[in-house]
Amino acid sequence: QVQLVESGGGLVQAGGSLRLSCSASVRTVSYYAKGWFRQAPGKEREFVAAINWTGYSTWYGDSAEGRFTISRDNAKNTVYLQMNSLKPEDTAVYYCAAADRGGTLIRGDLYDYWGQGTQVTVSS
Repeated sequence: QVQLVESGGGLVQAGGSLRLSCSASVRTVSYYAKGWFRQAPGKEREFVAAINWTGYSTWYGDSAEGRFTISRDNAKNTVYLQMNSLKPEDTAVYYCAAADRGGTLIRGDLYDYWGQGTQVTVSS
């Protein structure tokens, strides 16, 4: 059974940083494309960032561009989301997802597996 487990969320002040991690339970999923999405209360799920299986291609949503960095370490079965200059509007549950396909994976329906999410709260 494939599981994606996120960690690293928490409470941080505006302007601070957090690094989220997402580990895969199955080795083969480590080589899937990975993405991060987020959902704030009362809002639709939003694309944050994605990375292809090699790590050479990345994509970012408008809210993440210039502040967040997605990376991966396939040897550790882990993908990361480094979030800097955090703002209160970044407050949301952040989800990791894995997709067994190529292309520009900015849509959630293209992903095959999802984690349970980790809460990020940014105080003003």
